[in-house]
Amino acid sequence: MTCHNNTPTIPKSNATKRVAFIGMPNTGKSTFFNRITGVSAHVGNWPGITVDILQAEVKINNETTQFVDLPGVYNLNGFSEDEKVVQRFLENNPADLVIVVINASQIDRQILLPLQVKAFGLPAVLMLNMSDEAKQYGIKIDTEELSKRLEMPVFLISAKYGKGYMNAYMAISEELKKSQNPTKLDILKAEKNISVNEIDAVLNGTVIMPSQMGKNFTAEVDKILLHPVWGLPLFFLGMFLVFWAVWNIALPSIDLLEIVVESVQSSIVEPLVQPFPQVIQDFLINGVWAGVTTVASFVPLIMVFFIIMAVLEDSGYLSRSAYLMDALMARLGLDGRSFVLHIMGFGCNVPALMGTRVMRSRALRLLTMLIIPFGLCSARLQVFVFIIAAVFPNGNGAFVLFSLYILSFLVAIITAALFQGIYKNEEPFVLELPPYRFPTLQQIFLRSWGEVREFLVRASGFITVGCIAVWVLTSLPPGATELDTIGGQIGQFMSPIMDPIGINPYLTLSLFFGFIAKEIVIGSLAVIYSMSEQGVSSNIAETVTFIQGYSFCIFCLLYTPCLSTLATLVKEAKSWKFSLLSLVFPLVLAWVSSLIFYQGALALGF
Repeated sequence: MTCHNNTPTIPKSNATKRVAFIGMPNTGKSTFFNRITGVSAHVGNWPGITVDILQAEVKINNETTQFVDLPGVYNLNGFSEDEKVVQRFLENNPADLVIVVINASQIDRQILLPLQVKAFGLPAVLMLNMSDEAKQYGIKIDTEELSKRLEMPVFLISAKYGKGYMNAYMAISEELKKSQNPTKLDILKAEKNISVNEIDAVLNGTVIMPSQMGKNFTAEVDKILLHPVWGLPLFFLGMFLVFWAVWNIALPSIDLLEIVVESVQSSIVEPLVQPFPQVIQDFLINGVWAGVTTVASFVPLIMVFFIIMAVLEDSGYLSRSAYLMDALMARLGLDGRSFVLHIMGFGCNVPALMGTRVMRSRALRLLTMLIIPFGLCSARLQVFVFIIAAVFPNGNGAFVLFSLYILSFLVAIITAALFQGIYKNEEPFVLELPPYRFPTLQQIFLRSWGEVREFLVRASGFITVGCIAVWVLTSLPPGATELDTIGGQIGQFMSPIMDPIGINPYLTLSLFFGFIAKEIVIGSLAVIYSMSEQGVSSNIAETVTFIQGYSFCIFCLLYTPCLSTLATLVKEAKSWKFSLLSLVFPLVLAWVSSLIFYQGALALGF
């Protein structure tokens, strides 16, 4: 293992004990972490570590204990980015206890991780999660004998349903009572590899695996969803239904929230700012209030979208989309994981980019990072719903919205085809499909609320700053008409470039601020037009044609990603040349694509 560094030891803030969670991906590690910590977890700032690590402080034995959820890894001696992160953390941050979470139904393939923890000299408790699934498969585990052989407490649990939770919690409490001196990962011990004989010695007599897994629900469903002919059409049908739900369920809720916003503005906000000079009133109402509330009005849409995506991901279906797409992806120099990360970018491109760390091939990582920003993220989704509802109001917006998803997928394919000769991948793709699971309401709520909370944090931060900046540019110099303001002049200056693709100066200015964050696009439109969300929508409906609106959506989908995405690209790629490519290529591609669509539509008489 080559992860030696000079990262300083990290103080435990108010905590007196530290517990680290480790486990393989898709074992329910984070679900168990959430059950212990509730909704108090937040991202920790750990020096020398460039991945988001959740942490929370919980009272146990009347002591404040810090729980840290480390990235999922397959091997503590591995060389992927996430494996190095876990190695560095355990090496530099002493832990009083390590909680190892593995899938009980796959114990024969996952027992390596607790054996490594034991070999490395770390105090640990082993949680055999998904014990309900193991029982369904006929797997029998002698936890008492397994505990003796591993020299650590072992528990059968179901983090999802809470089965065995109290016994496991009490064991964690007891182990923390025993802890006097926290332990770091011993580098010398960590050099040791676990042999097959050692694994067999632990499993023989303690685990009984059925010789043949009988037919089960997962196998029957996979016959349909992974069918060589119908599998892909069913997947894209499912994605269409996602956008149908967003359009037909979430969109009406935006109108209801707009009524509430207007009521609050007229009854509370306007009376409060009335004593101030007119320019301050305009700034507070048409600058800050209009911009932020327009963006915030899309919270119901985001909530619906992430509830659906949480169900798809936690059910195990997204893993199967990787399997379905792997043959096509392989021809483009990618693999099934690249497609899943592209889909994960629907929420936010940043975590999807960070997810490429599981790939050992640098070429595969870079090519995947190049296509992820074309994913239809939730911020762009708000823009598209807003524009399509204004310029295409006849009720078929779900089809228009889905067409943008198809476009993002096609552009990702074209990009990979263009650059696969530069970024050549030779890493084999191995995927283990988890069984289908029904996520609980608590799981769905925690996942979706986490995304909405992140959105609200952005809305209260730099989105507010962006809307204020738009107001300044569209209000100065004082008394100037809209097109004579600084913002109007910027929009007109760009007209020779943007007119051929059907984007007017007002929409052009909003795209400028979309460089900061795509959510600002909608907020900036409210500020530019000095109207509420409904007023802006009506104005756009009168001044922008459908092909102009769709051209705007194409450009917004493909052009340079937001600043946080670019910062992540720079950090992950560690190459300014690649980062520059990621900045310039989407911008050129967006303009060319919008030009082809807009001029082609005009030529056809639309």
